[in-house]
Amino acid sequence: MAQTDPLSPKELAALVLKAQDGDTDAFGNIYDAFLTPVYRYVVFRFPADLTEDLVADIFVKAFEKLHSYRPIFGVPFSAWLFRIARHTLIDAYRKNRGFEELSEELIDESRESDPKLRTEQALSVGRVRQAIMKLPEDYRDVILLHYISGLGHREVAKALHMTEGYVRILKFRALKKLEGLLGVSTLSND
Repeated sequence: MAQTDPLSPKELAALVLKAQDGDTDAFGNIYDAFLTPVYRYVVFRFPADLTEDLVADIFVKAFEKLHSYRPIFGVPFSAWLFRIARHTLIDAYRKNRGFEELSEELIDESRESDPKLRTEQALSVGRVRQAIMKLPEDYRDVILLHYISGLGHREVAKALHMTEGYVRILKFRALKKLEGLLGVSTLSND
């Protein structure tokens, strides 16, 4: 997955309007801009073999529902998109009860192929994933949307139907709980 430069709010608004008018290239640009954050959000919650299908479902649903998005309601497009992602994941959980939620392997094709490095990374990522999955759902959602998907506090708040202040409180509590679960200091100044 190639990381593209983030779109400015003006560029994104223009692309959304074009896409709502049927411009598939505009939606393609939106897809390119949000593919990596959405993928990261999903891969931390589902086994890698299901992730690509779920991400595709999220973008298909977003394309189908694009006509219903209205920025006048004060919800940023990214928050709207991650609401769709969250509901798609909830539906997938319901359909796939009984599978192992997390794979211990995270394939990162951009890393070197050094087996020792890959093993150390897999163990670290697996440990973090297990700790994240032990968090209460609200904590987990805030951590994944903010740190893994790169959304700001305002966007996380809109995606989860919470206030920004409550998101900050949940993030702080989640980091404290992760600190205890991992036995390391996770708190940062962001």
